[in-house]
Amino acid sequence: MGKKHITQQTKEEMIKEGEALEKVLTSDAEKAISKKASREGAFYIYSSYNNTIITLTDQLGNVLDSRSAGRMGFKGSKKSTPFAASKVSEALGQIAEKIGIKKVKVFVKGVGSGRESAVRSIANQGFEVLSIKDTTPIPHNGCRQRKPRKL
Repeated sequence: MGKKHITQQTKEEMIKEGEALEKVLTSDAEKAISKKASREGAFYIYSSYNNTIITLTDQLGNVLDSRSAGRMGFKGSKKSTPFAASKVSEALGQIAEKIGIKKVKVFVKGVGSGRESAVRSIANQGFEVLSIKDTTPIPHNGCRQRKPRKL
């Protein structure tokens, strides 16, 4: 490798660069405010046999916050209970209210026992539920079978 060249900037160049950066930052802040003004979001509920994980996103799919039963303090087999799922959705619902989300779409994935109670808890918190969609992957035929054994 060769020598590294360090360029020196004059004060005027540094000021121009700072102003350009400031313009970019203010436009990003305006976009964030407009996202909050839309007041729409989505809850992604993943319920397995061992845990329930709920993620709150904005309209574009950017994650705003996420909670799980384990993070809420439930341990062992208690993480997979409907009670734990409802507590997780209540906690995330309070965060959504602080952000200003009013209308939500709910996407449910998995086969755990916390699916129903999480959706009910979200609906009971006063959100306008636009849609509930089950995105659980369903196998269809799967991979190729082994050939039969010759005796």
